[in-house]
Amino acid sequence: MPLVTAKRTGLVDQVIAQIRELVSSGEWPLDGKIPPETELVAALGVGRNTVREAVRALSHAGLLEVRQGDGTFVRATSEISGAVRKLCGTELRQVLEVRRALEVEGARLAARARTEDDLRELAICLTTRDAAVRRLDSADVVTTDAEFHLRLVAASHNPVLISLYEGIREAVASSVATTFNPETPPEQHVSHTELLAAVRDGEPRRAAEEAGAFLDELLAQMGPQPDEDESGQ
Repeated sequence: MPLVTAKRTGLVDQVIAQIRELVSSGEWPLDGKIPPETELVAALGVGRNTVREAVRALSHAGLLEVRQGDGTFVRATSEISGAVRKLCGTELRQVLEVRRALEVEGARLAARARTEDDLRELAICLTTRDAAVRRLDSADVVTTDAEFHLRLVAASHNPVLISLYEGIREAVASSVATTFNPETPPEQHVSHTELLAAVRDGEPRRAAEEAGAFLDELLAQMGPQPDEDESGQ
């Protein structure tokens, strides 16, 4: 999608709109570096200050990240996702807590609402994910594990829940990447077989327990929150 010269009204807003479209469409991929300022100025036909203001606004929104001396990178694909990633930052605990809230309810609802097509897609996704775990292929594990959880929430057929979860999909992938240890033997990695079985068998309580168990374990491994005292208050 080529950049086009901006009109002379609302220049900053027009540049923001174009950059947002390039990001959301995937033309500028997640974690990729966007063109340098001089190239943007030439392509858009606007001044440096206009480009800088647009980039600054999208950085505040969480879509872009300016790294001094290195350039500007795509940080998220939507304002919702950007806001969540900005809120969570590097705080893995916060990401896991949000995941738990959404995934447990997603699994509970999926056990009631899933279709045969949902089950077929989930089974294929889980098979692919488990194969990546056996290969200890970190990149594939991150992609396929995040996709499995996204499909599981989608099987809830609750559009609000699905929209919320899609908004944190990049944060989910980041949490998977952070917690997956390729040095751990494949048989010791988390298995989602029982989670899928609970959804397939139509057991909401069991599905919710399975969805929350491995996240609870990860949270427990991180120890108490910094503001918790010995009594857990």
